[in-house]
Amino acid sequence: MSHSINPWGNQATKHFFSLTPEHILSAVERFGLRCTGRCLALNSMENRVYEVEIEVEDPKTIKTPADRFVIIKFYRPGRWTWDQIQDEHDFLLDLVEADIPVVAPKQREDGHSVFSDDELGLLYAIFPKVGGRSPDELDDEQCERVGRLLARLHAIGALHNAEHRVRLDPETYGVNNLKWLIDSQTLPSDLSTRYQKVVESICTISSPWFRNAKYQRIHGDCHLGNLLWGDQGPFWVDFDDMVIGPPVQDLWLIIPGRDDYAQRKLQLVLNGYEMMKPFDRQTLKLIEPLRALRFVHFSAWIGKRWDDPSFQRAFPQYGTPRYWAEQVRDLEEQLQLIS
Repeated sequence: MSHSINPWGNQATKHFFSLTPEHILSAVERFGLRCTGRCLALNSMENRVYEVEIEVEDPKTIKTPADRFVIIKFYRPGRWTWDQIQDEHDFLLDLVEADIPVVAPKQREDGHSVFSDDELGLLYAIFPKVGGRSPDELDDEQCERVGRLLARLHAIGALHNAEHRVRLDPETYGVNNLKWLIDSQTLPSDLSTRYQKVVESICTISSPWFRNAKYQRIHGDCHLGNLLWGDQGPFWVDFDDMVIGPPVQDLWLIIPGRDDYAQRKLQLVLNGYEMMKPFDRQTLKLIEPLRALRFVHFSAWIGKRWDDPSFQRAFPQYGTPRYWAEQVRDLEEQLQLIS
């Protein structure tokens, strides 16, 4: 597997692998907080995320054990610009202002929430620690409740634009990722033509459907792993993949199956959603193209980060003949579904 084209840049990314506890604690203290020295790395492949214990001057302000900690996220170099991260934060702050439960970044007194470690050239943000668990699946009542919550999120998302964020469509997630897979020689030669043909067919057929859909700020990666359930109910986390896209993207990721059971659950989510705002049911036809685009995007996402040892450990089958054969079969099945 060749990677002659690396858009992330090894020179920038090498600093990402050199974060020391001193850098982490200093970044938190530059925000104006005092650290106890306790620092714990959290599971995160795309970014580097740490839980840091802070000193609290007034114990009366402590309402939960989580109040003694903050979460600091260092963004992967080369992925998002400062402006793109600010678009994400603006969306989160809009949601907080509307009393929609999300985990928004902490702001300094000057209103800034995106910061830079000048020594390493890394962008970072600081978040409160919030407790909650991801549900394995949603029962009927939870489906409707999540639908209502998602409708409220989308209502706020539609109020403003995010001009620097990626637009989710067949061009960005399909054609552009396909080009990278070809140019980087990541695709195996014996399957490259077949893979290219099926991706181009999916993009050609579905592109007119996307042009007719309404676009706005959405979560973008709205699977159950990014939905936590706490004492006050459900709330959304990890807006790192926030995009400008059709709202249906968030719905199908909550209920990703396509069997009868999943369709019934999706209907319950839609019922809850439509209690709060209208939903364009014609865009349900975008679900299978969106699923296909996610396959292509995921393969390119891994390939662009293959120099990161954590990706090699997490995806040991990536790049093998079996991996690409399964990808081609899955995409050909998607093409049949949308044709």
